[in-house]
Amino acid sequence: MDAAARDAVRDLLGDCPRRPDLLIEYLHLIQDSQSCLPVAMLTALAGELRLSQAEVFEVATFYHHFDVVKEGEARPPALTIRVCDSAPCMMAGAEKLLGSLERYAHRSATPMRIQRVPCVGRCAEAPAAVVHQFPVAPATLEAVDEAVLGRLRECPVPAEAIRLEAALADGAYGTLRQLLFAPRSAEALEAVYSRLESAGLRGLGGAGFPAGRKWRIVAQQPGQRLLAVNADEGEPGTFKDRHYLERRPHQFLEGMLIAAWAVDCQACYIYLRDEYPGVRRLLEAEIAAVQSLAVGLWAEQGWPLPRIHLRRGAGAYICGEESGMLESIEGRRGMPRLRPPYIAEIGLFDRPTLAHNVETLYWVPEIVARGPEWFGSHGRRGRKGLRSFSVSGRVRSPGVKLAPAGISLRELVDEYCEGMLPGHELYGYLPGGASGGILPATLADEPLDFDTLQKHGCFIGSAAVIVLSQHDRARDVAHNMMAFFRHESCGQCTPCRSGTAKAVGLMQDPVWNVPLMQDLSAVMIDASICGLGQAAPNPMLSVLRFFPGEVADGTACPNPESKT
Repeated sequence: MDAAARDAVRDLLGDCPRRPDLLIEYLHLIQDSQSCLPVAMLTALAGELRLSQAEVFEVATFYHHFDVVKEGEARPPALTIRVCDSAPCMMAGAEKLLGSLERYAHRSATPMRIQRVPCVGRCAEAPAAVVHQFPVAPATLEAVDEAVLGRLRECPVPAEAIRLEAALADGAYGTLRQLLFAPRSAEALEAVYSRLESAGLRGLGGAGFPAGRKWRIVAQQPGQRLLAVNADEGEPGTFKDRHYLERRPHQFLEGMLIAAWAVDCQACYIYLRDEYPGVRRLLEAEIAAVQSLAVGLWAEQGWPLPRIHLRRGAGAYICGEESGMLESIEGRRGMPRLRPPYIAEIGLFDRPTLAHNVETLYWVPEIVARGPEWFGSHGRRGRKGLRSFSVSGRVRSPGVKLAPAGISLRELVDEYCEGMLPGHELYGYLPGGASGGILPATLADEPLDFDTLQKHGCFIGSAAVIVLSQHDRARDVAHNMMAFFRHESCGQCTPCRSGTAKAVGLMQDPVWNVPLMQDLSAVMIDASICGLGQAAPNPMLSVLRFFPGEVADGTACPNPESKT
């Protein structure tokens, strides 16, 4: 062990506990201070945490935001400019921006590198770039240059956020306090579960499992329980969780604490994607404020406030899968677990775990306070509730649109997005991000809700809607999405690891080999361990089904390395 590296690591860690589950947090400390992960410091960190060097090295090389530098290798430039190349940004000119930035970096006196990266959660302001940790959206050469000149600034806390004092004046945590003033009886718990079930609240991160039923299942498990919040939205086209965290973080935090009370959780873990540094600073401050104020708010009622832990992701879409997220929180590679057992039985740190995404918990205080009738009063075509759609692509007004469940794509575009862009006509759309498939304009009147699009081989997922026009090709978008899945596959299972790579190559051919693609899709769907590999073929199969004219159009897709 290098003595200087050991001393540097000890200085960075200070009095922090030497626990293996904090490995990724400590890797971030090194990466932030050194702009890379020197192997000598990884060796020292392994010694501090009493882990093998192999365990530290495998984690450090798994996540995209870590740069491991071996002995004798040159360190990367201190400044990195990341440019999103997912479908919404490519449609908005990311390829041209990349070319301009490459020339800019070549002539700049400041050493820097330009990286293509998957979605950074700024799809409504596409194209998007990140200068160090400073988001630039929409990104132009001039805007990036301005950010480079001021790169030492920290990413600002969202200015529109309602902070604790204002939130309390607006009634925040009032619902939680009402629950705490009454005895925590079986009747009180049943009333909360029933309200969620009657309102029809389902998991809004993609799976759509009924929230009330999930709470019941976890509450019935023996032993100490934990709550894990998935704030690692990495699906191309998805940015609704960031929208709510940047504006009303305390409504989300109150919903999380109500869930912890209802299920009797001893601690809450929020897993936040690394692309949201401003949100991270905001949550760090607001969580500390809530915890310091806890005694005056509700601790006198005899309920100890669960410890709230904020964990930082490191650039891995697979950690949006709930068990992959738990593995990452525990300080390991984010590889999904085999089931059973399910995480409701054996989850985080081998304890029964309730897992939710941000938006699901965001609606809990209002449903509990205003009743299921309020939430259920919204909806069209027999559906109940509200849906937050992350809309990007060829519309006049992209962004997060709060609309009634059961709304159609055509209604969403016309009523909430001010219609299509000038010169663009609706050609197709992705109802559920990268994995939700692609539908043609002829199906734009189908309701956008759970359990309605499966007959077309698609699903709403996290409600990330990407709108295509006659200037786009569905096969190009499908190719972009498959390249994304290839890049983000954890590599644990062969059907996903090799299947996504094989599919990218097949989709690059001018004329698609339809029988081979169908066989490959069947293997990936049937044999992949988790939802990434199982859903990856959906965009490709959608092209085969709904856009047959593009299957043999004789024009090759761009280089697969460009992920366009």
